[in-house]
Amino acid sequence: MAGSRAAGRGGRPLAGGRGGKRGGGGGGGGGGGKSVGRYDGRRGLEMRGGEKGEPWTEVLSWEPRAFLYHNFLSKEECEYLISLAKPHMKKSTVVDASTGGSKDSRVRTSSGMFLGRGQDKIIRTIEKRISDYTFIPVENGEGLQVLHYEVGQKYEPHFDYFHDEFNTKNGGQRIATLLISDVEEGGETIFPSSKANSSSSPFYNELSECAKKGLAVKPKMGDALLFWSMRPDGSLDATSLHGGCPVIKGNKWSSTKWMRVHEYKI
Repeated sequence: MAGSRAAGRGGRPLAGGRGGKRGGGGGGGGGGGKSVGRYDGRRGLEMRGGEKGEPWTEVLSWEPRAFLYHNFLSKEECEYLISLAKPHMKKSTVVDASTGGSKDSRVRTSSGMFLGRGQDKIIRTIEKRISDYTFIPVENGEGLQVLHYEVGQKYEPHFDYFHDEFNTKNGGQRIATLLISDVEEGGETIFPSSKANSSSSPFYNELSECAKKGLAVKPKMGDALLFWSMRPDGSLDATSLHGGCPVIKGNKWSSTKWMRVHEYKI
């Protein structure tokens, strides 16, 4: 699990600041010499046979505001999240806007589960890294959700912000989403209403047909996609509409961190 390769216009390294070469206080690149499996919270666990890689940030879009954090997680961190989640997977649901509860829907065909916020050292380190990169306090985040998509499974375009008053009582509206995913083919994250698009991308021919509509981000292990559901003025951003294309080959594992405007009590 983890990651994405940008397939949109306007991808530029973001010099300095969080997620740039300095690593934002938590996403630092791999350093040499340590034995595989030894945990270093500043870097994450090293990838087998080599370093995690130098982190850098790519600007994908300003409408919606979307950024790609390359080399955000290590392979071992991704595999650790999967190992925690596998025994507890259940069919994914969507929010029922009329009641605020959950319901089954054919628009979302994955299975998933939630990890507890801060449940162990590795989770706490990942959540601290997310906070360092986004400038959103750890306490504003929901628990990491881990999802599994098999061939043909997808998530139709949707908003992460709420349309009901029930789900905003704890922590307020969802302000931003950090998405980590990996799959062999298909399974791209798409933004069909984005002002950017993938037609000029050098990776355009590698995209599935589903991903050739608007801005697309191709999963790649180690990367993390951050996008904002609210504008800087606090209004909801309709261009944050996004979806997950059907998996064509392999299994897609992803992890989502939703962040709120205020503290999210657990």
